[in-house]
Amino acid sequence: MAMIRQSSVPEMLTQSTDLMTNPTVEKFERYERYGTLGNAAVYVLVAIAISAVLGFVGSFLPGTPRPSVLGVFDTILRGLAQFFIFTGMVYFMGKKLYAGDGTWDEVAYTFSLFIAPLIALGAVITFIVTLFAWIPFIGALVGLIGVLVSLVLLVVQIYYAYLGVQSSMNLRDSTQTLIVLVLSFLASGLIMGIISWLL
Repeated sequence: MAMIRQSSVPEMLTQSTDLMTNPTVEKFERYERYGTLGNAAVYVLVAIAISAVLGFVGSFLPGTPRPSVLGVFDTILRGLAQFFIFTGMVYFMGKKLYAGDGTWDEVAYTFSLFIAPLIALGAVITFIVTLFAWIPFIGALVGLIGVLVSLVLLVVQIYYAYLGVQSSMNLRDSTQTLIVLVLSFLASGLIMGIISWLL
């Protein structure tokens, strides 16, 4: 079994760029052992923090509610929890349903390489929409463009997740990959809902 190495955030950013501009199962597999669950957590944490800071700054623009600092930390913690729960479900479902032989490190690291940049990009888009939202007509136009771009990013994220499941759990059957992805999404949504209800 190959050793898992550690990657820094700048190295992960380079890997993300390579992976996202040329997404293939082989490319995902190339990077899956370049880091650990801890590396993935740091990378996603940086993206969530960027998102939280942009959201906080955007809250001072006209017509937006003011969040508390506690709300910013809550957003960061929930974002990390959601990432761990989702990647944990991908690992669990892939292993239990189809004897996938990947590790949670591989799943989390692989997913972090596209999820973190998409979180940051989504935050920038939201900030731009918020920046222009109070201006008549321009705000509506920018908002519409923002919605369209967000839908494109969602489709891209689903495609990357599909490749990520295939590579990190070594599943080559399309149906198995889709079942693992959908069940992981539903299970993590249910768990996050229960957590939100309890808190």
